Amino acid sequence: MMTNLFSSFDPSTSFSLALNWLSTFLGILFIPTSYWMIPSRYNMIWSKVTITLHNEFKILMGNSSKGSTLMFISLFTFLMFNNFLGLFPYIFTSTSHLVMTLAMALPMWMSFMIYGWFNNTLHMLAHLVPQGTPAALMPFMVLIETISNIIRPGTLAVRLAANMIAGHLLITLMGNTGNSVSLIILMILLTAQILLLTLESAVAIIQSYVFAILSTLYSSEVT
Repeated sequence: MMTNLFSSFDPSTSFSLALNWLSTFLGILFIPTSYWMIPSRYNMIWSKVTITLHNEFKILMGNSSKGSTLMFISLFTFLMFNNFLGLFPYIFTSTSHLVMTLAMALPMWMSFMIYGWFNNTLHMLAHLVPQGTPAALMPFMVLIETISNIIRPGTLAVRLAANMIAGHLLITLMGNTGNSVSLIILMILLTAQILLLTLESAVAIIQSYVFAILSTLYSSEVT
């Protein structure tokens, strides 16, 4: 029996091992189709998606950073597969936990900061004071910009985890009330859950794109 509502997202298993985290690697099963001799429709669609993402990331990062878009396209792919797989029954959603999202956001932000402060120190210092700031407000602007820079990995991680767990919680709440309602209300609940599942499919793509595009913007600030 559940001790609380969030225990339905507990990754523990009966083998005293967190085997549910293995669902993170299910996205690898979609990769071998790219090695077929004759490309499938899925492969052609995904090629168009990656080319579109490459063009968008290249504009944000500038033409000087050739090859860097591959990292962010891979990040988008990894997140989207995990978000989508979490919508299927009995598959653990790893991106709904801060352990997963913070483990991706924090090292990436830290690498950007280390690279920027060691290689472009003056550029990073100039970012702390926006252009046209009065001299009396400069100390406050430095403090505000420093705080906003430090909380970036936290906002990236919490945004993804909160958006993924919110829809799952709502679906769980609506599903738990199905045993004690009339048939008419049950049909309304089923219709609402189908609509909510459609919305969650869109959220899975949007949150992956937002995470990747914000990471691209943060990296473009240090170069």
